This record gives sequence, structure tokens and C-alpha cells, in this order.
Amino acid sequence: MTFPSREQIALLREQYRKGTKVRLVSMDDIQAPPPGAIGEVFGVDDAGSVMVRWETGSSLSLIPGEDRFEIV
Repeated sequence: MTFPSREQIALLREQYRKGTKVRLVSMDDIQAPPPGAIGEVFGVDDAGSVMVRWETGSSLSLIPGEDRFEIV
């Protein structure tokens, strides 16, 4: 796995600001919320993962380019 550059992290933080609502399309993780689950972004970490609080109570992060999700 390659980590995103500082510039890419800055772009992700601009695109997925705190409070942004997202809908999960698919995630290859046994602990993933169900497809269609809605969550609220609470940040982007230094590895470029989008940190989300899901309506299911989970706080599993999204990995742009690997997980499929959309802004609501």
C-alpha cells in the first residue's frame, strides 16, 4: 500500500470535511456497515482514510479508491 502525498491528503480533507454525509456502496470488510448505510465524516487521517461515524454505531473508516461510497 502506498500512502498519499501531503497534497493528496489536503485535497481529501477539503472534499470530505467534518460533517459531510456519505453513503456506503460497498466495502470489503467483515465489519463493514451494510450497503446503503449513511454516516458522517469526522475527519481524514494522515494515511488518507476518511473517518466516519456510521448510523449503525460503527466508526469504521473508508479508504478512497478501495471502498465505494458517495457524498449524500
